[in-house]
Amino acid sequence: MLLAGLGAGDPHAALAFVRRFQRTVFGVALAVVGDSVLAEDIAQQAFERARRHAGLYDSRRGSVRTWLTRIVHNLAIDAVRVQRPVPVDPEDLVSLIAVMTDSPEDRALAGERSADLRSALAGLAPEQARAVVMAAVHGMTVREIAEIEQIPLGTAKSRIHAAIAKLHAASPAPGADHG
Repeated sequence: MLLAGLGAGDPHAALAFVRRFQRTVFGVALAVVGDSVLAEDIAQQAFERARRHAGLYDSRRGSVRTWLTRIVHNLAIDAVRVQRPVPVDPEDLVSLIAVMTDSPEDRALAGERSADLRSALAGLAPEQARAVVMAAVHGMTVREIAEIEQIPLGTAKSRIHAAIAKLHAASPAPGADHG
């Protein structure tokens, strides 16, 4: 009934609706974005969207709390995506990896251990090399890598773990004899 009143523009119903759900809405937004000021803005947007779309609510699909939580969660995820730095194009990573592994000057300056690591990186499957570079060099999370590569989260994790295992196996132990 409060949602119907909110949608109809009843100020008393709107106030009661906001008071009833404000902690939940703010809590979800804060949990996703980690910034209280941004979470307040997202909470406000969520209530505005709930007012505009009150007539679309279908009780057969869940409670009002679930519906409102989904709205705020989606808004918060969108806000996080906007704040994230522009990702590196995975195709650009291929050329970056090639330059790192093909430059004799870089190999000479970096020393044997770095050359071995670069060689091992070049020996990885391209998708594993991209994933480990995105994680290690660019500091991206597994979730971000999965989104950029358009792969499931588990696949992104597997690629990173496999790449790291291969790099460790290919990297000689410190002090090992190379000759």
